[in-house]
This record gives sequence, structure tokens and C-alpha cells, in this order.
Amino acid sequence: MSRRSSLFALGIAGIFLTGCPKVPVTGRHSLILLPESEELTLGVDAYRQVLSQNRLARDPAAVALVRRVGERIANISDRPDYDWEYNVLDDPKTVNAFCLPGGKVAVYTGILPVTQTDAGLAVVLGHEIAHAIAKHGAERMSQGLLLQLGQESLAMAMKNRPTETRAAVLQAFGLGATVGAVLPFGRFQESEADRIGLIYMARAGYDPREAVAFWKRMESAGGGAPPEFLSTHPSHETRVRDLEKWMPDALKAYEEARGR
Repeated sequence: MSRRSSLFALGIAGIFLTGCPKVPVTGRHSLILLPESEELTLGVDAYRQVLSQNRLARDPAAVALVRRVGERIANISDRPDYDWEYNVLDDPKTVNAFCLPGGKVAVYTGILPVTQTDAGLAVVLGHEIAHAIAKHGAERMSQGLLLQLGQESLAMAMKNRPTETRAAVLQAFGLGATVGAVLPFGRFQESEADRIGLIYMARAGYDPREAVAFWKRMESAGGGAPPEFLSTHPSHETRVRDLEKWMPDALKAYEEARGR
């Protein structure tokens, strides 16, 4: 069988095995070839690697803040059954956060001066949690990683080329091969995470209007971003415009949460 035929057969088999799950909130059907059990295992392994190569923050107030906001969002998310875990990484120069498959959350201390409040942090955690629940990492692996590995199964690739394959897995989950660097997802996935995250923070009782204020602060903190066509992130202008477009639904969810 030719390499192209093998890849096609792999894709068809994956579709039958895992289907095309529907992404929460947006309703989009995504192509996932990776079984969830394998996705969760890879997520936990990557998370443990991150924690082993970073210093955990000692500030109890920062840790309590991240866990408090994270738990509120996780509880109203579409996967409250995940084994959620929250850690704060002591790195004032890194303005970022991430959530790996299975609900493994990490926030770098460098982003806390930008979030400023619980609601500001809810913007970040809603967005990152959305990436994990929408299975953006597994989707990216399905689209790119397995093709790069050719006819090898992921398990065989981990055995035969562990360093190369681990780097590809980390990149699929939005992490740099040198752990600590957080890589962007594609523009479409970033936008989808914005939309899902906005609804999640609203359902958790955080004012979704804070999302616009937060991204404006991020723009100021960034000292200027590259043009949108040079970046996988939406431009700040596009991001704010989309958030305002989705705001009516988010405000409705927010009012319902306040009523509860």
C-alpha cells in the first residue's frame, strides 16, 4: 500500500473510531483522529513535563486566585468531569497561560498584572479552558502530527523517535519544544476559543464585558503586535470586534448566572 493510501486509510479509520465531535457553543464539527484516552494521557505527560521544568509560585494569594476562578469556570464548562488541576508558574516575564487536555491548567505570574481582577483572569482561563474542551490540540494533531509521522502509529513513533514525537505533541497542544514557550493555535482556533471562553466566563458569573477591557490591556502590554496576516492570532481589532458581536449572547448567559 502506498504512503498516501495508508494515510487515507488511517484517516477513515480514525473517523469511524472517534467520529466528528461537535464543539460546544459554536456547534462546529471537528475532525478528531486521536482517541480521547490517548489525548488525555499525552496531556498529563506534557503537563508533568512543564511542571518539572518550571518553578511553582509560592504566593498563596495568586494560587488561591487561579484555583478559585478556574474551578468556577470548570464547574459550568462542558467537561466538569475532567480531573482539573491548577498551578501558578513563577515567571514574571511570561505573559501567558494554558490548559492541556483533561483540565491541566497553568498560569504564568507574568499575566497577573494584566488580568488585574477575578473577571480579568476569567477571560484568560475561559479562553484556555475552551482550547482544551474544544480539543484544539487533538484536532491539530489530527491535521498535522499524524501526517508528519507517516505510516507509523503514534505509539510506535514515541518508541522509535521519542524526542521528535514529543516535540510535535507539545506543539500540537500549544507548547514549545523547549517547555515554557507557549505557542499560538491557529487563528480560527484562537477565535473559537475566544467565543467559547466568553460564554464560559459569563456562565460562571463573571461580567463578559471585561473581555474587551482585558484584550485592550494586553495590546498595551504587548507594545504593538505584528499585522494580522503575519500572525496566527487575530489582530486586537478583529478580536475586540468579534467579542462585541458575541456579547449579546454572553450578557444573556451572565444575567441568567446572576439570577441563579
